[in-house]
Amino acid sequence: MKNCRQFYIDGEWIDPVETHDFQVINPTTEGPIATITLGSAADVDRAVAGAKRAFESYSGASVRDRQALLRRVIDAYRSKAGEMAETISLEMGCPISLSRAAQVPAGLSHLTEIVRVLEHFRFEELKGSTLMRKEPIGVCALITPWNWPMNQVVCKVAPALAASCTMVLKPSEVAPLSARLFAEILHEAGVPAGVFNLVNGDGPTVGAALAAHPDVDMVSFTGSVRAGVAVATKAAPTVKRVTQELGGKSASIILDDADLSNAVHKCVQASFRNAGQSCNAPTRLLVPRSKMSEAIAAARQSVEATKVGDPFAADTAVGPLASKAQFEKVQGYIRKGIEEGATLVGGGPGVPDGMVKGYFVKPTVFADVRNDMTIAREEIFGPVLCIIAYVDDDDAIRIANDTPYGLSGFVTSGNIERARAVAKRIRSGNVHINDAKVDFSACFGGFKQSGNGREWGASGLEEFLELKAMLGYGAK
Repeated sequence: MKNCRQFYIDGEWIDPVETHDFQVINPTTEGPIATITLGSAADVDRAVAGAKRAFESYSGASVRDRQALLRRVIDAYRSKAGEMAETISLEMGCPISLSRAAQVPAGLSHLTEIVRVLEHFRFEELKGSTLMRKEPIGVCALITPWNWPMNQVVCKVAPALAASCTMVLKPSEVAPLSARLFAEILHEAGVPAGVFNLVNGDGPTVGAALAAHPDVDMVSFTGSVRAGVAVATKAAPTVKRVTQELGGKSASIILDDADLSNAVHKCVQASFRNAGQSCNAPTRLLVPRSKMSEAIAAARQSVEATKVGDPFAADTAVGPLASKAQFEKVQGYIRKGIEEGATLVGGGPGVPDGMVKGYFVKPTVFADVRNDMTIAREEIFGPVLCIIAYVDDDDAIRIANDTPYGLSGFVTSGNIERARAVAKRIRSGNVHINDAKVDFSACFGGFKQSGNGREWGASGLEEFLELKAMLGYGAK
């Protein structure tokens, strides 16, 4: 079992002020794989002080120097890609195939995209005699979850580095090992001391201390709505910027001119990907009422073909959930769906056959779901899909928008113009038309309770910048 008790502060691995040991659990075996220490407010003070000192010099780094630094980070990241994939699969149960194909590449894509953005980004623009200048916001607190570790860490760290900000990262204590490896990557790449700092800890202690700290200028948070509200509340007295990427209950609308069977299969697989632990997963599948029986048959076939098992097996599609708490939460939602009268198409409560250890759940599909049911309203964060019937396009759009969330959406149609028209009316930060793939140059973020602010690409960089107007700058 690894000893990972130290924090990365001011360019060094140092001991915590006090030791509060916490075991990192492998969700496949339920056994410990590492010991970390949960930090305190005193550890946060040290990390923030280091970041504040480093900002004095790093805030003046040239664009060329920042690009060179990020390219070194890319090289170091690539050299550790295999180790990173294995670490992610060990700590949060993601199938190794997905770790290699998506989890690790997501981090690399954010790094390469931000280098590309810097090639053309205008930090200064003269308008008349006034110079509009974009400057780094300052010391940033980055608080990230466990479900897509490198995607969510790197989509914050990369633009912060590109903007000349300094930062303190608090990764999830459930899956902190990939973040530790990333800190080693940054150190190897030569990130100046104090620019990047890492303190492990829980939300109520380290997260709260970071959000409330008077020397933190911005908090970038990804997690639940409940935790996001807590972060914003703590940050409010110091009037710092808070950006939030929160939950989702995304609808996938299959229009009546689409290839229904193929579209259902893709939606089922997408909702089960990463064991359903994705905030933008298409967990509400909207199908024409007249085609409900056909949709149920296609969904049942997809569920039965989904392999649940050891994350390190090549043919595993769904691994365990990341923690015991998440397992129990998802089991509760599955039971709730049955109690509320939804039709169980596949899966259900309990563990898959043959599973003795591990936080495995049965990939589950419910049909005949009403949009006012608990399983259609609340984010389950597990491999659970709800099939909801609609009457016409207007009804589908109404159902899709009838949610407190607005992170993502999906539209499938045989007519691209019709799909575009529906997509424009969906109230969410992203909409995927006809199975469009991820675009790391696009913005990512949500409407309503799915958060505020945007990440990824140029939009993500903007969040780490303050806009200054220098009047008379261009006067002769």
